[in-house]
This record gives sequence, structure tokens and C-alpha cells, in this order.
Amino acid sequence: MTAPTLVPFDEVVARFDPMLGLEVHVELNTQTKMFCGCPTAFGAEPNTQVCPVCLGLPGALPVVNRSAVESAIRIGLALNCSIAPWGRFARKNYFYPDMPKNFQTSQYDEPIAVDGYLDVPLDDGTVFRVEIERAHMEEDTGKSLHVGGATGRIHGAEYSLLDYNRAGVPLIEIVTKMIPGTRERAPEVARAYVTALRDLIRSLGVSDVRMDQGSMRCDVNLSLSPVGSGVLGTRSETKNVNSLRSVERAVRYEMTRHAGVLDAGEKVVQETRHFEEQTGTTRAGRIKETSEDYRYFPEPDLVPIAPPAEWVEELRATLPELPWERRRRIQEAWGLTDAELRDLVNAGVLELIEATVAAGAPAGEARSWWVSYLTQQANTRGVEPAGLPITPAQLARVIELVASGALNNKLARQVVDGVLAGEGEPDEVVAARGLAVVSDDSALITAVDEALAAQPDIAEKIRGGKVAAAGAIVGAVMKATKGQADAKRVRELVIERCS
Repeated sequence: MTAPTLVPFDEVVARFDPMLGLEVHVELNTQTKMFCGCPTAFGAEPNTQVCPVCLGLPGALPVVNRSAVESAIRIGLALNCSIAPWGRFARKNYFYPDMPKNFQTSQYDEPIAVDGYLDVPLDDGTVFRVEIERAHMEEDTGKSLHVGGATGRIHGAEYSLLDYNRAGVPLIEIVTKMIPGTRERAPEVARAYVTALRDLIRSLGVSDVRMDQGSMRCDVNLSLSPVGSGVLGTRSETKNVNSLRSVERAVRYEMTRHAGVLDAGEKVVQETRHFEEQTGTTRAGRIKETSEDYRYFPEPDLVPIAPPAEWVEELRATLPELPWERRRRIQEAWGLTDAELRDLVNAGVLELIEATVAAGAPAGEARSWWVSYLTQQANTRGVEPAGLPITPAQLARVIELVASGALNNKLARQVVDGVLAGEGEPDEVVAARGLAVVSDDSALITAVDEALAAQPDIAEKIRGGKVAAAGAIVGAVMKATKGQADAKRVRELVIERCS
């Protein structure tokens, strides 16, 4: 089949109804893997976090990770799902280099959580309900590294390397029901859903949901049918989309591609596709298997899971305030507009500001620090603000030192730089760098007199009543003291010495 001519998006939604389905894989932040005791830390040397169980060696028997089950139940409850009183794992058979066992231990017809929903806030304030079909437990695969090609893909590579550290890491796969009625908002709904899901799971503390590191990945299923026909089209599945923006772009592109295929009189192929970040397009992967192709059968080495109702209710009591409810409360408390709140959320600093305020800082100053200087530092380092090596409590201490007069704003930035550089707590950085504000009058008077003597014409203007000229002397004193003088006190002394 030749590459289709893409149909303009507005024309697509005028003639077709898009049908969305989203599958989100979330790596849990348990200390050990799903069925063995190997650690799960990200970034370890390749193949150093493996054992006979996660490598699938003969005679090795798996054991279910209780913490992973607990996290799965909490996710299911937060998604308004029913928790199954009994379930079991199955073997999903397929052959691929990143599957050392040649099957994946997953849940097939007996998932841990079913029939839920997530109310998703859109940018204009409307709420779109996305129904959840299931959330089931499984294990992650290993990771392939294709070397020698231009794209990092297997095609054109000279050879491939395999890292099995990730094989066996606990996963929750959250599968929506078909999402009808999105029309022209389909790309926006897809992005908003994954955003809300990410925020919800982060609030539960069960995953860091870092899409850039693969701990949260989205598969986008999409089909088109003629408007009003009620006939489902053939779907494609764009695999492992790894950013919120890319989820939106993948939906939009697939809508225009599907329409082009149908307009050409051809049939959409049921297949997996890969999203290309650079171009915003997708390319064909493999023909999509059906469940029969995977030859599911019950895992004989694992006992069924039967969470007691009492345990489920105990876990329900641990659920935190929903992220959007917390944001609404913060917005009212801080007097934020919808646009201001949205900017803070999009910048990834709302929770950091809230934590800084909880540590004792005024909301306005906490917000100023995170939105401006610390966001700049995060951009320079190529990390999210939450990834900076400074805690809200440390920033609150810096703000407290400024409020007490021990630091001025310029010195406070140097203290923050020291904390970011790993030099210790704010007070330790102040002591080590000698950054405390000079407030001793005797030292300040000496510096003021020297500045006045060096600029007698400015001194004469001040004596003549031109008080605004004092700024030049204050600047000279600040320069002489390397910014450590109390500028307000310096100005007072300049006026006194010229009176």
C-alpha cells in the first residue's frame, strides 16, 4: 500500500467519527521486581539487576510482590474500579529478544480491577468522563539497544544489545473502554486523559510516572467511521508514545492518515505503529496480533490472588485528595486565575510551591522562586523542576533567612546555587561561603565614608538636598561589600553622613 495523502484535520472531523482507546503502562516504584528479589533502580549498569527468575532459567520459581499488588489495588480504587475478589496470572506467549522467558507473565481474563472511570478536566474547564475497562498487573520487558544505524531502530543497525535489568519490573496496564464523542477534541482528550492519569498516579506515590524514562508509556488505539454510520472502523495501535505532547500529535496524525487511506479506496491495516518525534508522523510496525495469537493459559507457578475485602477497604482509606480537587482548593486559597493555575500546573511547580508553603514560606515568595529562578535552573540542567537537588524545605529556609534580614535577594540566589551544587543545607552554604548580610554599623559606616570620599561631587549633591543621588553611593558600597551589605541600612547611613 502506498503512503496515503493526508486529509486536513478539519475535513476529517467533518466526515468521520474518531474512536479512541488508550492503553497506559505504568512501572511501579517497588524496591524489587514483580516476581523476584532483584532491585528496580533506574540507570544501573546493564544486566546487573537480574537473577534466574527474571531471566526465566529452568527451575526458577516466581513469587508475587505484595507491594505491587497493594499499589495495583490503590490505582484501581483511585480509578473508581471494582477490585476483583479473586484472580490469577497467565502466560502471554510471544517470541522477542527482550523477553528472556519467551512469555510475559500478565493478567488476561481475570484482572485485578475492572469497570472504572476517570473524570478528565479539559483546558476550557469542561470535564470529560473516560471509562476504564480494566487495570491489570504484569511484568515489564527488557530493553533493546540497536547500534550502528541512523535512527536507533533495528532497521539499518549493525547489531543489537540487550539489557534485561527492566525485565520483570512491575507494571500496571490501564485500558480504557472505547471513547466515543470526542470529535475534533480527540487529540485534546487523549492528552488530557494521560495528563490526569499521570497526576493521579503520582499523587498515590506508586510510580514516578517519568515518561522520558519509560516508567509511563501510552499506546494509542484509533479508528475512524463515517459520521453517523455507527460502524466501527479498523484500528491502528501507535505503541509506546512517551510524552504528553506526542500523545496529542499521534492521535491527530493517525486521524489524518486513516482518512487518507479510506479516501484512496484502501483498507486500514490492523497493525502496530511507531511514533516519530522529529516529524510527528507514525510508521508501520507489525501486523497486530489478536488474543488468540498469544496463546494465553493460566500461569502454573503462581497461586491465585484473592485480596480480602478488609484489606481493600484499608487501602481505600489511604487514598489522597484527588489532584484536581487539591488544585481547586489551592486556587481559591491563593486567589489564582484559571490561567495562572494552568501555567503553574504545566510548569510542574504547583506541588513544589504547595510543599514550600507547607514548610513555612509565604505563598507569593515560594511561587516567585519556583516560577522564575528555579525553573530557569531546571531548564539549564534539562530536568523537571522536581528533579532539582533542592527540597521545598530548603527553599523555605532560604526565604526565611531573607525575611529575617540575614540574606538579601542577591545573596539568597548564591545560597540556592550552593544547595543545588550539593554544598549542604542553606545555613551551611551561608557559613562556608561567608554570605551573611553585613549589618554591623561600624563596618558599614567605614564603607559609606570611603564611597563618599571617592565621589565628592555625589556627596555634595546629597548634602544639597538631592537625596536620589544617594543611589550611586549605595551602589558603590554594595560593590565594595560584594553585595553583602544591607542596602536599606546603607541608604540610611548615607543620608545621615551627609546631613
